[in-house]
Amino acid sequence: MSGSETVVITGFGPFRQFWVNPSWRAAQDLKLCGLGERIEVHIKEIPVSYVQSQHVIAEIWQTLNPKFVVHLGVARGCRVVILEQTAKNSGYRDRDVCGFCPESHCCVNEGPETLCSVVNMLPVSKLFRKSGMDVLCSRDAGRFLCEFTYYCSLYHGQGRAALIHIPTHGRLASADRLLPLLKSIIQTMLSQMDDDGRAEVVYSPYEHTPQSKNMQSLNTLHEPEVCMKNILKISTRRNEGF
Repeated sequence: MSGSETVVITGFGPFRQFWVNPSWRAAQDLKLCGLGERIEVHIKEIPVSYVQSQHVIAEIWQTLNPKFVVHLGVARGCRVVILEQTAKNSGYRDRDVCGFCPESHCCVNEGPETLCSVVNMLPVSKLFRKSGMDVLCSRDAGRFLCEFTYYCSLYHGQGRAALIHIPTHGRLASADRLLPLLKSIIQTMLSQMDDDGRAEVVYSPYEHTPQSKNMQSLNTLHEPEVCMKNILKISTRRNEGF
């Protein structure tokens, strides 16, 4: 597609009771409906495996050179869409579908502890909540394969990635309601990158935190929704999702 930009959307493979993962089904649906005339959408299914997910993420960034990568994951028992702002490098102690857990419990040995998306998720979530949609922002993605994959993608893509947790309950669990919402959210993220100059983000070699003169420092956000623990009582552990 001449003059187009590449966006990759990923979903996860089978996990527990989900023989067809809802996140992968959503990625397939987004591929079918598209994100606009100038956006070429690629989709990838990521196994719920630490080792295999690292390989898939590295391949995406090395071979497709995308403008942006959107990772979809499932938060079991949740009724809202959750936009994850950050990913942590350490603390991964739960085993994947292969029974494996990284010996170092880290995504990247000696990598920065926290990486942030170049997209400021807080105003995105506010925009959709003003329209009556159940969209929240979080800085705690659960320390399992979703966050592990997100960290690796932020690391390879210098912040040009997003993680969206989709619900399994409530009105947004319906594909008819979820698909148009996800499409609009991703288009809003892409627009923010373009309109606010985030395509020119300077990546700090020390903190690996995106810096932009038009972007409010994420470290100064104190609204209750920024911390998942303060806004949702879905479960005591997010990795009941992926």
